Amino acid sequence: MATTDDRPAIPDTRPSTPAPSKPVRRDTRLWTWLLLPGTLWMTGFLVASLVLVATLAFGTTDPLGNPRFGLNTDNFAALAEPAYRTVLLRSLGYALITCVICLAIAYPVAYAIALRGGRFKNLLIAAIVIPFFANYLVRMYGWSVVLSDDGPLLKALRALGIADAGTRILQTGPGVIAGLVYGFVVFMIIPLYAAMERMDTSLIEAGRDLYGGPLRTFFFVTVPATRQGAAAGCVLVFLPAMGDFVSAQLMGGPDQIMIGNLIQDKFFQGQNWPLGSALTMLLMAVLFLGLLGYLRRARQDEAEAVR
Repeated sequence: MATTDDRPAIPDTRPSTPAPSKPVRRDTRLWTWLLLPGTLWMTGFLVASLVLVATLAFGTTDPLGNPRFGLNTDNFAALAEPAYRTVLLRSLGYALITCVICLAIAYPVAYAIALRGGRFKNLLIAAIVIPFFANYLVRMYGWSVVLSDDGPLLKALRALGIADAGTRILQTGPGVIAGLVYGFVVFMIIPLYAAMERMDTSLIEAGRDLYGGPLRTFFFVTVPATRQGAAAGCVLVFLPAMGDFVSAQLMGGPDQIMIGNLIQDKFFQGQNWPLGSALTMLLMAVLFLGLLGYLRRARQDEAEAVR
C-alpha cells in the first residue's frame, strides 16, 4: 500500500504575487546630487547678475563716468523719451517679423525632412545644424559680405534685371531682418521638426480623404497638430532676436539700431551704466511677458489634451 509520501506532487497553479518593485529613490537622489553643483553655479551667477543690474538701474554716474549706487528713478523716467520708445518698438517689430519669416521658411523644411526625409532624416538635420556651430559673429560677417552692394546676391539680381545700380540691402531694415532670420532660423526648424516627428501621419491622410486639397490639409490639419512646436520655435527666435545687436550693427545703419545696440553703447561708449541697466531691465520685462504668454498657452494646451 502506497504511503502519502509516494503521491506525486501537485504543482501550485495559484498566481504568484509579484515581487515589490525596488525603490528608485536612491537613483533619483544620485542624479539630484550630480546636478546640484552646476545648478547652484548657474543660479548663483544668474541671480547675482540680475541683482547687480537691478540695483545699478537706480544709480547715478559721477563726473568721471563711474557708476554710483543710489535710489534714483531718473533712469526709468528717461525710458519714456520718444527716442527710446522708437528703438524699443523697432526692436519689437524686427523680432516679430523675424518670427513670421522663420515660420514661413521652417515649416516646409521641417515638413519635407520629417515626412519625406526617409532614412536621410538625420543627415539632413545635421546638414542644417552643423553650419550654425560656427561663431555667430563670424557668420554675421559672412552674411554681410553676401548682402553687400558688391556681393553675389545683388550682382545676381542686377544680372536678372530685378535690381538696379542704386538698390542696396545693407544699411536698411530688410538687411537687419535678413541677418536675424539667417542667425535664428535653425531655432525654428528644430522644434517644428520634432513636433512633426511626433505627429500622427494618419491625420494628414484623413484630411486628404475628406476631399481637402494640399493647402487646406496643411493649414487645417498639420498646423494645428504642430502648433506647440511652432510656439516653442517662436519663443526661441523672438527672445534672442529682440536683444540682438550684431545684425543691426553690421547690416543696419543709424536708423536701424535696436535696443541691444543702445545697451551696448551705454555700457561701453557712453559710460552710463545706470541707464544701460535700466534699458536692460526694460528689455527683460518685455521678454518675460513674451515667455509668460508662451507658458500660459502651453498650460492651456496641456489641459485641453487631458480632456
